[in-house]
Amino acid sequence: MAETALRLRISGKVQNVWFRGWLVELASGAGLRGWVRNRSDGTVEALLIGPESHVQEVAGHCRSGPPAAVVGRVEAAPGHDDGSAGFRLRSTV
Repeated sequence: MAETALRLRISGKVQNVWFRGWLVELASGAGLRGWVRNRSDGTVEALLIGPESHVQEVAGHCRSGPPAAVVGRVEAAPGHDDGSAGFRLRSTV
């Protein structure tokens, strides 16, 4: 099955609401590879890699996020496969 990569930038009340942990569980459960991290501007950034349908499904869930989040906007752009093994947290940038 062909894989795709999608880069997300999520804004709103998305830090300190367990967004990253939630996304690690969701993406891992969907069999995706990639990463998620906080950015110093208050957004969350993620790279989703995997089968297109799984990537799109997880990206769709990011529009609402975990219960404590208030997602204002999700910007999506094509990404590239960076060779990630599994889905993990990255340090804030």
